This record gives sequence, C-alpha cells and structure tokens, in this order.
Amino acid sequence: MRIGVLSDTHGNMEAARLAVTSMGKIDLLLHAGDHYRDAHQLAKSKELLVCAVVGNCDWDVQEPADLLIDAAGKRIWLTHGHKYRVKTSHDALVKKALQHKIDVVVYGHTHVPVIEERQGILIFNPGSTTQPRGQRGPTYGVIEIDNQEIISQIFDL
Repeated sequence: MRIGVLSDTHGNMEAARLAVTSMGKIDLLLHAGDHYRDAHQLAKSKELLVCAVVGNCDWDVQEPADLLIDAAGKRIWLTHGHKYRVKTSHDALVKKALQHKIDVVVYGHTHVPVIEERQGILIFNPGSTTQPRGQRGPTYGVIEIDNQEIISQIFDL
C-alpha cells in the first residue's frame, strides 16, 4: 500500500496538487490539517481516497482532530499535533501511540519534516507544501507498507 502524506497546505491548492501529482500512484492520501478543506478538494479533483483531520487554523470546521486508520495491517494515527505539544517534543505522541498500539503517527503543525522511530513507532511529519520551516523548502511525504515493512520518505516539492 502506498500512502501520500500532506500537511499545512494552507489553501495553496496549486502546491498541494503538484505534490499529489509528484507522489505518483497512491492508494490513500492523508492530510494532517491546516486546511482541512484542501484535502477534500484534492479528493474530488484527483479522485482519491482521503483521510483528513483539522488543525489549529481550521477554525470554522467541525471535523475530527484525530483519526485512527487501519491500512495494510498497520494502525496509523493521524493528527495535526497542536494538542500534543509537538513543537517541543514527541513524548505525548509516543505515550498515546503506545497506549493504543499505534504503528505510525502522522502529524503536522510544525511545518518541519520528520522521520523518527521511537519505541517501535514511526513518527512522521511531511512538513509543509507552502510554508516550510527549518532547513528545507516545501515538502511532502510517502509511506509504503509492504509485507508488514513500513518505508517512509520525505520529498522536496
């Protein structure tokens, strides 16, 4: 299973569409918030299966802030991350992931791409396609689950 991952698109659909096109064939698109509606515009225009959560900039959207997704035998927790203090550490993410037997945590909010493994849990942030922070420019991610192996990558847009 090939999963495309976006976060923090902030209404810039041109960059979001370019990222999805660059991903190649994907089975699922995850959007980790800020702007929730962008995910559903992509779903319609690209005919994709999309799972999305709201972020701290999705003020007028009453949708979930957290989703648990079962994909190819793995449990994925999709969250924006702002409720878990992700700008200071991943501790709250890891604690909850361990409690709920999560294999992969996908989050956004920081606009900084991250691939980290902690206590057997993949912590994954695709960065931002529109407002990058840190050392890299705009980024997106892809997670592949093949024979129970999880392969994750961050790509520059």
